Amino acid sequence: MKQFSEACEENKQPILAILEKEFAGCRSVLEIGSGTGQHAVFFASQLPHISWQPSDLPASHASINAWCAESPLGNLRTPLTLDVRSGHWPRDNYDAVFSANTTHIMDWPAVQDMFTGIGCILKPGGVFCLYGPFNYHRRYTSDSNARFDEWLRQRDPASGLRDFGELDRLATENGLALENDYEMPVNNRLLVWRAGSG
Repeated sequence: MKQFSEACEENKQPILAILEKEFAGCRSVLEIGSGTGQHAVFFASQLPHISWQPSDLPASHASINAWCAESPLGNLRTPLTLDVRSGHWPRDNYDAVFSANTTHIMDWPAVQDMFTGIGCILKPGGVFCLYGPFNYHRRYTSDSNARFDEWLRQRDPASGLRDFGELDRLATENGLALENDYEMPVNNRLLVWRAGSG
């Protein structure tokens, strides 16, 4: 049941270095697309002031629960079922939302739905951190990203790397303003948007 992602293992420290700063004033975080559960356990262990809420489709819950059971933490919640396309989002509001390597897996309507949902559940002044590979001005930032995008689209034509400009437009439409765009290892980025103060 417990699954392992090499990418999660490799990127967790660089991501943590950013989250320590961006989530410094946060007390509650919803993670969208928790996958194996590795990030949830690691970030909850390193950010003890935060109540970390994993979420994903039911198929991922067994692995998330296995990781959580192996490292029981008082600030790590039981995973929620969240399909961003369903319209059924948590009733709670959160200080922050985190998502890693999700937008290139989802189809574009699901990406739109995710930003809509995030705009509704973030508290005023809340922050959304999105990690992954992105295009800029509809161009790849590296040959490896171009190859990755080709592989994604061969597997599922509706998936693929998203353009930063299009994501930022969705954020703006849902009341979020870009605050930071961090360069990360292996041609990835970590984008940070903040909700209006109300």
